[in-house]
Amino acid sequence: MDVLEYMGDWGHEQVTMFSDPAVGLKAVIAIHDTTLGPACGGLRIWPYENEEEAVRDALRLSRAMTYKSAAADLPLGGGKGVIIADPHTQKTEAMLRSYGRFVEALGGRYITTTDVGSTGRDLEYVRLETAHVVGLPTTAGGSGDTSIMTGLGIYMGMKACARRTWDSDSLAGKKIAIQGFGKVAFHLAHHLLKEDADLVVADVYSDAVDRARDMGIKVVEPEKIYDADCDIFSPCALGGVLNRDTIPRLKCRIVAGGANNQLAGDADGEELHRRGILYAPDYIINAGGIINASAEIGTPYNPDRAREKTERIYEIMGRVAQISENEEIPTSQAADRMVKERLESVRSVKNLFRPH
Repeated sequence: MDVLEYMGDWGHEQVTMFSDPAVGLKAVIAIHDTTLGPACGGLRIWPYENEEEAVRDALRLSRAMTYKSAAADLPLGGGKGVIIADPHTQKTEAMLRSYGRFVEALGGRYITTTDVGSTGRDLEYVRLETAHVVGLPTTAGGSGDTSIMTGLGIYMGMKACARRTWDSDSLAGKKIAIQGFGKVAFHLAHHLLKEDADLVVADVYSDAVDRARDMGIKVVEPEKIYDADCDIFSPCALGGVLNRDTIPRLKCRIVAGGANNQLAGDADGEELHRRGILYAPDYIINAGGIINASAEIGTPYNPDRAREKTERIYEIMGRVAQISENEEIPTSQAADRMVKERLESVRSVKNLFRPH
């Protein structure tokens, strides 16, 4: 992989690698774009097979965070930190504190939070070495579990899509097929059940399936979820699930879920549009987590402020759908265009006042 060429092609500003053999730390932080503010993104701890895979993941995910924060109207850029380690067997306090010193060395250009393999408790160790941390537990003065607001944001995005599709944002009686029933989908389901939506769920893990059944939700085998006769299909598990094999099987009017990178490729967004399926771009409606964490920056965390900003996803998704309709382009392209216009407008202001 030619890292510098990749960075140039996708607009990345910086990639930094850090090693501390004494504590087993091998880390990468990628900063994609700081036009809107310091880069913010989660810490992913994963046993990557090699360094190239770790760097590629950091680059890809940091760019996604730029788009997510820009679309959510946050004063943040996109970044991502990864540690090459098994989070179950190799993660230690010393490793996390060393990573915190790494973050501190970037001088505030990158703010870290949780992601796969890291927890709020882990961030407490990181916080001992740097102030550039958000997503701390509520007991430590932070915003706590990000999945709560993420679930709310997906719910608001669904309602915005319902309004565009059926001229009403009510989800009462709508059949919603949820792929994956982790923490985000669990919180989403609570909102949907309160509105008397009809849910069907699939998950590969037995504890998630049991949790759904305990809530009175119908469960189907994982592979059958694509064939569910539903109004809304909600991918809340893995990425890349919307592809040339699965899209023809969908029997829905809307796709709106919490999984990252749902489209296997750009052509899949175009195919959903061609079939008349309204797709809620994942980084638009799953931004509740970063919105919640960002509410810690600069001031004490205020849950009411975080909730109010998360509920704005309803308006943002409506704007994306309107652009899609006006320009006759897929919503995936409409969302990208909206983000790029915001970045370019702010960048032009900064350039105007840059010393010559």
